[in-house]
Amino acid sequence: MDAILLEYAWVLLVLIVLEGLLAADNAVVMAVMVKHLPPVQQKRALFYGLLGAFVLRFAALFMITFLVNFWQIQALGAAYLLFICFKHLYDHWKKKNQEEKVEEKQGSGFWMTVFKVELADLAFAIDSMLAAVALAVTLPEIGNFHVGGINGGQFAVMFLGGIIGLVIMRFAAQWFVKLLQSYPSLETAAFLIVGWVGVKLLVLTLAHPKVAILEESFPHSTGWKMTFWIVLVVLAVGGYLVGVRNKKKSDATE
Repeated sequence: MDAILLEYAWVLLVLIVLEGLLAADNAVVMAVMVKHLPPVQQKRALFYGLLGAFVLRFAALFMITFLVNFWQIQALGAAYLLFICFKHLYDHWKKKNQEEKVEEKQGSGFWMTVFKVELADLAFAIDSMLAAVALAVTLPEIGNFHVGGINGGQFAVMFLGGIIGLVIMRFAAQWFVKLLQSYPSLETAAFLIVGWVGVKLLVLTLAHPKVAILEESFPHSTGWKMTFWIVLVVLAVGGYLVGVRNKKKSDATE
């Protein structure tokens, strides 16, 4: 029994780290999406975004055995994250030759911003719960109690990991808003990270048994996992270094 509890504790620790990283990505999306709003509206939009993340994550948690059977849901999440990534890159390229007045007019209104944030929350909720299930099902089952088709012990680990991830997101979202205000060029790096998470969901879709374009085991292979996290770290660190350099240039010209 002690060995089982130790295994549960280890998987919970790994899941907390994983959920924390996914929560940080989700917080980045919320931060870049609300950045154009006035400060008061930013706080309101973040509140609705965090509330939506909470509801959607736990809805996905209770429905995960149902969601896993539909590859279309994963595909829609991947498509949306890739869409907002490429749309930002296109708009950024297009705005290079435009005046600031035109740029300012292109920001979405408050409720449209909230709607976009909730769509992103849905995509991240699916990704988060798929990752949690992949870890939790490796644990030995405890008792005969099941929730949503998942063993009660495994479900408890997923539940705790999700709660801690949401707590991390609560504080990370506000911090990312301030960081983006200090280093505006970080916004592009943030959207590249969003797109890369979209690629991760796309890989899961292509490896779904009903699609079978990739091997079902590929998304869980060591090679793919290492590739995903290395690219993610490179995007984050590279974006930060570029942001710091551009900030120094901007300060020097003032």
